[in-house]
Amino acid sequence: ACIESFHSILKKEEINHHKYYDFNAARKAIFEYIESWYNRKSIHSAINYKTPQEVYEAALAAA
Repeated sequence: ACIESFHSILKKEEINHHKYYDFNAARKAIFEYIESWYNRKSIHSAINYKTPQEVYEAALAAA
């Protein structure tokens, strides 16, 4: 269910708002959306309202 939710958010917040002229432009824009917003600033209820980056860093610190 999580990946379906991610795809829905990706389409709603990024893909549906832009016109991509080629595959590389789309790939770059989607990568930037995921890395700069979704993983670093967007909080997620499934992980206690933290960002994926915060959860990743906590896991590294605990290892």
